Amino acid sequence: MRIGELARRTAVSERSLRYYEQQGLLTADRTPGGHRAYPESAVARVVRIQELFAAGLCSTKIAQLLPCTRDEDGAPSASATPWLLTELAGERARIDETIAELLRARAVLDEVIDAARVAP
Repeated sequence: MRIGELARRTAVSERSLRYYEQQGLLTADRTPGGHRAYPESAVARVVRIQELFAAGLCSTKIAQLLPCTRDEDGAPSASATPWLLTELAGERARIDETIAELLRARAVLDEVIDAARVAP
């Protein structure tokens, strides 16, 4: 499929798809006319990339992790390693800490709001 169709099917801009390719997250063959041609599996790959970005991972980390994630059939990838689990657990811990920091900030803000409500 061409880049426009992949963009439409994944709701990801063509610009983002080109960026994914530059970062080594996505690959495309080229037609004789030089146009990108993506396999059907690119749809699932782009969805996975989007999930990892939404989880707060950067493109460098995603490039490291993508080869280790589950294959299209849902089976563990042959390249999945204990390293992957360690890396993902580290990312989860980072997210947990960010959540804790946000909860602390919200609690402080709640105190300020409460104080402002009772102020004369």
